[in-house]
Amino acid sequence: MHIIGLTGGIASGKSTVSLVLRELGAPVIDADLVAKDAVRADTAAWRELVEAFGPDILLPDRTIDRRKLGDLVFGNPDAVRRLNEITHPRVLQAIRVELDRLARRASEPGAGPPPCPVVVIDAPLLIEAGMVGMVDEVWLVVVDEETQRQRLIARDHFGLEQALNRINAQMPLAKKTRYADVVIDNTGPVRETRRLVKKLWQEAVRRAST
Repeated sequence: MHIIGLTGGIASGKSTVSLVLRELGAPVIDADLVAKDAVRADTAAWRELVEAFGPDILLPDRTIDRRKLGDLVFGNPDAVRRLNEITHPRVLQAIRVELDRLARRASEPGAGPPPCPVVVIDAPLLIEAGMVGMVDEVWLVVVDEETQRQRLIARDHFGLEQALNRINAQMPLAKKTRYADVVIDNTGPVRETRRLVKKLWQEAVRRAST
């Protein structure tokens, strides 16, 4: 089983690439969904977050208010580090469990078409969380800095300071590029990104199949 790690800076268009890969038949493990499940109400991680950042981060239904938590930690390196210490180990473990499940499925004999030989881990903090060793290749989605700021402000209705705090909390793009096997420039029209991702995916499947 060949594993692609898909990552990118915030508001780079990684979710668009992930959607295209799903449409092409890629099994995608979404680290954001895994993280949400890891901090659901009354889990160990949830309790640690409430203890570390206070009950004000909770919504009325006792789930984590991710926007409020983000406003609290981004711009504060110590707070970001504590957040990552709580969440990253749980996310990594859950992803390993899912990879093991997919690997067992691929090796089990049975009727029906064979499973896809390539799996995608969609993780915005793939590099920061130390997940590079879990994948066979890294696909990095990039845009220029001005486009990134504009998209983030428009998408999440952030002020400039909120947007910059979130961008600056991530590893600089130039450093991320050092880890990338494939760089997908998503600055242009979506149709161009779709065409490139389709080509890259077909090549990855062909390599994995042979």
